[in-house]
Amino acid sequence: MPKRHPLELDAVIVGAGVVGAACAYYATRAGLSVAVVDRGPVAGGTTGAGEGNLLVSDKEPGPELDLALLSTRLWRELAEVLPPETEYEPKGGLVVAPDETTLKALRGFADSQRAAGVSAVEVPADALHDLEPHLAPGLAGGFHYPEDAQVQPAQAAARLLAASGAAVHLGEEVTGLLRDGDAVAGVRTTRRELPARAVVNAAGTWGGALADLAGVDLPVLPRRGFVLVTEPLPRLVRHKVYAADYIAGVASDSAALQSSAVVEGTPSGPVLIGATRERVGFDRSLSVTALRRLAAQAAGLFPVLADVRVLRTYHGFRPYLPDHLPAIGPDPRVPGLLHACGHEGAGIGLAPATGVLIAAALAGAAPPVDPSPFRPDRFGPGADDAPKEALR
Repeated sequence: MPKRHPLELDAVIVGAGVVGAACAYYATRAGLSVAVVDRGPVAGGTTGAGEGNLLVSDKEPGPELDLALLSTRLWRELAEVLPPETEYEPKGGLVVAPDETTLKALRGFADSQRAAGVSAVEVPADALHDLEPHLAPGLAGGFHYPEDAQVQPAQAAARLLAASGAAVHLGEEVTGLLRDGDAVAGVRTTRRELPARAVVNAAGTWGGALADLAGVDLPVLPRRGFVLVTEPLPRLVRHKVYAADYIAGVASDSAALQSSAVVEGTPSGPVLIGATRERVGFDRSLSVTALRRLAAQAAGLFPVLADVRVLRTYHGFRPYLPDHLPAIGPDPRVPGLLHACGHEGAGIGLAPATGVLIAAALAGAAPPVDPSPFRPDRFGPGADDAPKEALR
């Protein structure tokens, strides 16, 4: 056995978004010593540009839904111990159908989800306004998902990270990986070296760049998305409400602009309106087309919003992997390297389960769900090259 460095950590986690924070939280709860490194602030990347969705309603039966159901339980537990600034709100989701054909397809989707353990309640057209009084008339019906919830994403990451007790090094870019033979043995930043038994890649959209430092390919690509924020309002929207075509947009492989409004109120008053998806690299320019589509779709669902002022918009990049599943767990190509990235728009919702899986792998414990669908080496030759941007 090699002699352990006296200052060696069990793990260095690269990325201080909500996934990195959850990895730190559950690793320290497992008795491990960890540090978190980020080139920017806490939640400075995808997390800070998110809506805070904790969804099961948009996931078909399979590995991602299994992860989401585990995370649903874990978020409930976290809500009991994290401070109220996290703004955990079990508001539930409402997915609506504009016509009978779409409603029939949504019914089949919900039936398959119920078989996997999701709670989904059909809502007939004449009862939709009992749940959402300001919904547009003429909808065919919908499904209520009581397990859908919401958090304030930047606060959730900050509070999770603080509760972890991990050492945190912000404003430090990772410039290289330390090695012990073929194994990863820590990181080198612009300010220090941090020896560790393992390195966890929680760098989000920049996860491919960190993998590249280790000499492996992880084809993470950025998928840009916009969110509109209205003026503060009375609680006009009670649930997280979206049309059924949002589900198809989440699962799409298209690089072109797609939009389907997700509308929700917040405890502080503004209504949040997302979400668009498009693969345009790391282009941060404003897309008037995307914003107009979102506004029109939101007003289509809630006509009362047509005359409401939009105070601001923000956007960020979701870390997209070709099969729409995150990479979670040890990378068999490089000892000592683990990945926790590529969650696309579901990272906030899936963060706790991801953290538990990473903590189990680091501690040599049994995982709570089958981790094999999330193997980081599942992408073969010919996969899209990951962007070689600077690291988080």
